[in-house]
Amino acid sequence: MRPPTRLIHAVKVWVRRQPPKVKAFLAVVSGMAALVLLRAVVHDHDNLFVAAEAVHAIGISVLIYKLMKEKTCAGLSLKSQELTAIFLAVRLYCSFVMEYDIHTLLDSATLLTTLWVIYMMRFKLKSTYMEDKDNFAIYYVLVPCAVLALLVHPSTSHNILNRISWAFCVYLEAVSVLPQLGVMQNTKIVEPFTAHYVFALGVARFLSCAHWVLQVLDTRGHLLTALGHGLWPSFVLISEIVQTFILADFCYYYVKSVLGGQLVLRLPSGVV
Repeated sequence: MRPPTRLIHAVKVWVRRQPPKVKAFLAVVSGMAALVLLRAVVHDHDNLFVAAEAVHAIGISVLIYKLMKEKTCAGLSLKSQELTAIFLAVRLYCSFVMEYDIHTLLDSATLLTTLWVIYMMRFKLKSTYMEDKDNFAIYYVLVPCAVLALLVHPSTSHNILNRISWAFCVYLEAVSVLPQLGVMQNTKIVEPFTAHYVFALGVARFLSCAHWVLQVLDTRGHLLTALGHGLWPSFVLISEIVQTFILADFCYYYVKSVLGGQLVLRLPSGVV
């Protein structure tokens, strides 16, 4: 065993033996170290948001490959795809009426591919869809997100409907992956392409969260004022952080599986 491999193995064994609180602390420290590294390497932090959307698009491409080449949608959550399509459609509406930029084009491409995935799952590959495992009731997230958007939304000069819609898509994006995590928890075994897709979502969420955190640090908090007044700026950051932590546990087991040379990811109970 070569020295680098031996060192990695020793670190893995040490981390595995630590209690949950220590693992959580190590995860936070690792996240902060990654933020420091990104701040030093990436000078224009707007590029992090573009990178997040690009990684999301890569994840969708993995799904397209799975659906076209393997002719199966087993292990995928149709409800997560539908929630993704909803928040992307709402965000596109907000982009067209409030702020049209490069993100609008990226979201348009992602929405089209997401709709194609939904079409394949609903019609072409319906026989392979694991409907019994995809049992998350989406109104559990749609209703709370809508209520929260009514209560906490931007205080800008835009039309009230547009401001509520903007808040709704921010909140919905934060929890749209929950049905997919539910399917994986129900099956316990996650095949490679689904694992790659969800890991890409995790990376995208981290980059997006890093974008907002670093922007706040760079502007010394002035960005929060630019986003509006009241609770809204804080809720934007909280939504980004929630998205990251929802996927953090899965990403840990994904990396652990990859380092162990396993193609199929096996999740212990209670991971997601």
